[in-house]
Amino acid sequence: MSDIDCLVIGAGVVGLATARALALAGREVVIAEATEGIGTQTSARNSEVIHAGIYYPPGSLKAKVCVEGRKRLYAYLAERGLPHKACGKLIVATSASQRPALETILARAKASGVETVRWVDASEARALEPEVACEIALLSPETGVVDSHALMLSLLGECEAAGGSLALNTPILGWRREAEGFSVDFGGDDPATYTARTIVNSAGHGAPRLLGKLEGFPASHVPVQHFAKGNYFSLLGKQPFSHLVYPVPEAAGLGIHATIDMAGRVKFGPDVEWVADDQDLVVDPARAEKFYAAIRTYWPGLADGALVADYAGIRPKLHSASEPMPDFRIDGPQVHGVDNLVNLLGIESPGLTSSLAIAEMVVERLAA
Repeated sequence: MSDIDCLVIGAGVVGLATARALALAGREVVIAEATEGIGTQTSARNSEVIHAGIYYPPGSLKAKVCVEGRKRLYAYLAERGLPHKACGKLIVATSASQRPALETILARAKASGVETVRWVDASEARALEPEVACEIALLSPETGVVDSHALMLSLLGECEAAGGSLALNTPILGWRREAEGFSVDFGGDDPATYTARTIVNSAGHGAPRLLGKLEGFPASHVPVQHFAKGNYFSLLGKQPFSHLVYPVPEAAGLGIHATIDMAGRVKFGPDVEWVADDQDLVVDPARAEKFYAAIRTYWPGLADGALVADYAGIRPKLHSASEPMPDFRIDGPQVHGVDNLVNLLGIESPGLTSSLAIAEMVVERLAA
């Protein structure tokens, strides 16, 4: 018998959703989180957007789990009365040359089953958002925002109610395959070694690094981790928008966009800053110059001095700045050949939206 039936490594939103799903499926679950709290990294340092599922190649894992996850997430939030709002989003083309990019997004949306996305011309866009300047835009009414911390607390509460437990300040120092499961070295205030029958590696930025420590794991299934820092600036003064406002996407992200939190405050970001590691979370105020230029392409009324450096997050990338963006990886035994192990790799945006769908997929991978 193993000391732990099912170990979930990482207490971000995807790890918590996965732990909840496994606990509700009857597994005895322990969540090991290296930091002092839940959701302190990617899950707490993003735009808190509920994505409709319109950007991703049809048939990709991202498209599948985003569309399904969005449906599950809205239902979950509504049933539990958690803070969220389907405020809708405008994706704006500020020149005629950008229209083909919007046509591609619309085609992808339709092919992925997101039928509500539609064209709006400049006059309708101005009626929806009087401050926005554009030639044409797409309206995505199913895009929204959520209080991510309230969501994570709810997921944790339901996991614990089903018998799961959370261990904070508990990093994984090493792990090995055993005849029936794994032997895991835990750090923290009370370091110890325990056996686990099943492990879900949902360690976010640290997932590939952790996987590289697994003795005997095939190196061909360990990806190289890259890091893209996303900086955010908040807006002083009157809030100009009631919808989210996005530019045409760029290579490694969705562009410097305007989002609205549950308190109605507007923030802008993230940009894309490729960095060497995941340690630097300080926003350089000098980056404001780039933000002003990008935002004024669709909001020319942005006043000087209205942006204040806010926070930054790190996207856990599986590609470099010169490589195309890959799909999510939910690698179970069917992929890497190691029983009772699922690795969640490269789970960046739309990971928050997709969390409940990813969790169900992990349960299926382990049951197969």
